Amino acid sequence: MNKTKLIATIGPGCDNIKTLQALVNHGVSCFRVNLSHGTMDEKEKYFKLIRSLDLHAGLRPAILADLAGPKIRVRRLQEEINLKKDDSIIISSNKKGSNVLQVSKGIEFEKVKPGAKILIDDGRVTLEVKKRLSFDTLDCVSLSDGKIEDRKGVNFPGIEINVPVLTKQDELDLMLSLSNKADWIALSFVRSPSDYHLIKEKITLAGYTTPVMAKIEKWEAVKNLEAIIDSFDAVMVARGDLGVEMPIEKVPLIQKKVVETAARFGKPAVIATQILDSMIDRPVPTRAEVSDIANAILDGTDALMVTGETAVGKHPEKVIEVLSRVIEETESSIKYKKYKNKAIKIDTANAISHAACMITRRQDINILVTMTHSGSTARMCAKHRPSAKIIAMTPFKKICRRLLIVWGVIPIVVENYNSADEIPELAKKELRINEWIKKSEDFVITGGVPVGISGTTNYLTILKGF
Repeated sequence: MNKTKLIATIGPGCDNIKTLQALVNHGVSCFRVNLSHGTMDEKEKYFKLIRSLDLHAGLRPAILADLAGPKIRVRRLQEEINLKKDDSIIISSNKKGSNVLQVSKGIEFEKVKPGAKILIDDGRVTLEVKKRLSFDTLDCVSLSDGKIEDRKGVNFPGIEINVPVLTKQDELDLMLSLSNKADWIALSFVRSPSDYHLIKEKITLAGYTTPVMAKIEKWEAVKNLEAIIDSFDAVMVARGDLGVEMPIEKVPLIQKKVVETAARFGKPAVIATQILDSMIDRPVPTRAEVSDIANAILDGTDALMVTGETAVGKHPEKVIEVLSRVIEETESSIKYKKYKNKAIKIDTANAISHAACMITRRQDINILVTMTHSGSTARMCAKHRPSAKIIAMTPFKKICRRLLIVWGVIPIVVENYNSADEIPELAKKELRINEWIKKSEDFVITGGVPVGISGTTNYLTILKGF
């Protein structure tokens, strides 16, 4: 079983039980619902489809609900605009007119100065600001030939634009996601750690504990990277908008920094966008794409996420097959015994988790069992990247599903336990049932005592299977 996890986006290219189950069988453990598109009914249909799938032992794949966020877009464009170099065009969030390109309502441009660059449709069209006509209107000139279509994204690299953390539609989508048992919420266009507290408050008030993933795609997020990763429950490198907001040559190093920082904090890191972009139309990837995937795995990413490749692509199953093969081949070359994690926190829980992983390495033990009620113990062990299988045993299905995006963790649902005395026999029973252990084979087990309290990992022992 591969240690790097796979997340696939559901969409018209795979929105049927047969195809989705095939993707699961090829290695997908989590599906993303892109809430930027579709009606509320269409979104709910996707949630229901995912919940009907079977992963293993009564467990379904995890659901990642990806909020659209406050992305600035072209709006109310009746027909495409074909610009020539040096053409003039007015951009406004309020005014209308024959030569006015309308963008998201309510946006103000008080910090946009003459000479500033505006990128449309991921940089396919570049404009330069000649003059700010008012707080909501800019006089611009095109720096190249290009085509502008409705709903395309508009980026202001290096400029702070005052936009809300959540739009009204985001709030509706958030409630829809929570009521449909989403396991993760992805927040788009994160700019600061305070964004976490805003959305988490709404989740808590709605009666849920759903974790939140920060999408790194704004230059402000790169500036506040460590604080954001510390605050959020997981992080995603969203390379599409990031490659527009930042000079494209900086994206690979930012990706590496995100993965390395997330590992130090023990937070899952996901790499997304243009993973196998060529396979939207073609049945085979480019060599460059395969190399990119391999390097992300070698850097230590927890999960790879495909978007259009499965949502609208012609070959969703082949995409996942290719990813699985590349992961398997790349992981076979990794020397896990040499892995060192420069962990941020040095406390009892982290020390015990580190010790558990070191024991498996030094004594060539293949199974590391984490008994967990919150998932914390499993995540802490995963950040040390042991070669042993990390079997996370928990009584709660929702915790199992949250762990499905965490590197190397195999979560299984077990009967509830209330004391440390129950742990050895319960662990042995599950290992035998799943044929993960041979007769007289040692395994390491760790967890927290008393049980049920998050972050109290203080229990470590070596046992024999039977």
